[in-house]
Amino acid sequence: MIDYFKKIMDNEAYKRIMSNMLSLFSLQGLTYILPLLTFPYLTRVLGPANYGLIAFATAFIAYFQLFTDYGFNLSATRDISLNREDKRKVSEIFSSVMVTKTLLMILSFIIMAIVVFSFDKFRSNWILYFFTFGLVIGNLLLPFWFFQGMERIKYISILNIGTLLIYTAAIFIFIRHASDYIYVPLINSIGAITIGLIALRIIRKDFGVNFVLPSLKGVKCQMQKGWNLFISTLGISLYTTSNTFILGFFVSSTIVGYYSVAETLMKALQGLISPISQSIYPYFSKLQSENSLRAKSELKKILSIIGVLTLTLAVVLVFCAPLIIKILAGSKYLQSIPLLQVMVFIIFAVGVNNILGVQGLVAFGYEKYFSKIVIFAGMLHLIILISLIFILGSLGAAIAVVTTELIICVLEYIVLRRLKIL
Repeated sequence: MIDYFKKIMDNEAYKRIMSNMLSLFSLQGLTYILPLLTFPYLTRVLGPANYGLIAFATAFIAYFQLFTDYGFNLSATRDISLNREDKRKVSEIFSSVMVTKTLLMILSFIIMAIVVFSFDKFRSNWILYFFTFGLVIGNLLLPFWFFQGMERIKYISILNIGTLLIYTAAIFIFIRHASDYIYVPLINSIGAITIGLIALRIIRKDFGVNFVLPSLKGVKCQMQKGWNLFISTLGISLYTTSNTFILGFFVSSTIVGYYSVAETLMKALQGLISPISQSIYPYFSKLQSENSLRAKSELKKILSIIGVLTLTLAVVLVFCAPLIIKILAGSKYLQSIPLLQVMVFIIFAVGVNNILGVQGLVAFGYEKYFSKIVIFAGMLHLIILISLIFILGSLGAAIAVVTTELIICVLEYIVLRRLKIL
């Protein structure tokens, strides 16, 4: 492994990857730091029960955000990228996607309202869900897919940080008591909508994109392009955003609060490995098309390195979990410690999954296998999740997530072996 690191330092391609990775780490640093400033404050001021209510509402509304996003974050990005030199075509694509997403958002709002006013569990806190739905509107107004397609990532970083700055300042100003929990999603939504409106102005002013009324054919075309990607994303959501939501039907909001604290910290830690994926993927996509044998060899080496590093990190975090919870969440959340000690192994599983799935199956052109594995795992996860929640409560939910991620690892490894990539 030492020799491999020496080789990296002498290889121009790897130097470029490391440079991109460091840039992404620096750009995302503030994205992770700002939420951690409000996290200890909110957990202490709101308490586990109210924090759990917000987490449940956010998980519920995440389904409508997923539905409104459809598969456009990938399909529309590709369309914009391929046509970015043609302003007229870019305007047509942008208008078609925005109109389609708006229609999906309106349908989402109607469904959300029906659900909220039809069930006591939702009706008792109906205003919380309506405030949280503002995140769907903000996400609609902030077209990340457009900036990605135009390869202007800096806009995404600046706008994302802008949203977080508004949210962070407002939380410390307006949230003073436990009863103020209702305003947390409202503040988040206002921040997202404000930045979204600024983004639309930038797109019109800096990129010269004008709105044109799309044809029905154009809307149908965008729906068709995003369908397969939407199904894959839906499969992934079954073992990510579904956990807090489903758990909320079986346990109290206080228990959901304990679980959400552990999950929030785990996701922050997990986010540290995302720049690795973003930096390596373009390299592997190009390498496999130029030299398949070398790409296979490099995949094995990087899999070993990422596997060892993420597993070591997970084991270290098991012992650090009590200290992390006490410092960041407070003494009221000691029940979150065993949950975090289980969840940290998601870092290992996701790290390996990324190499096997994205750098392996997707980069080598086997997206269909990747989608099938994800969808199967998502459906299987629901069975495992509900079964373990009945037996172990919130700890069962944590175990279910890790189990599903490991199953995905095994399935991807088996497929890659059969395809003779590994």
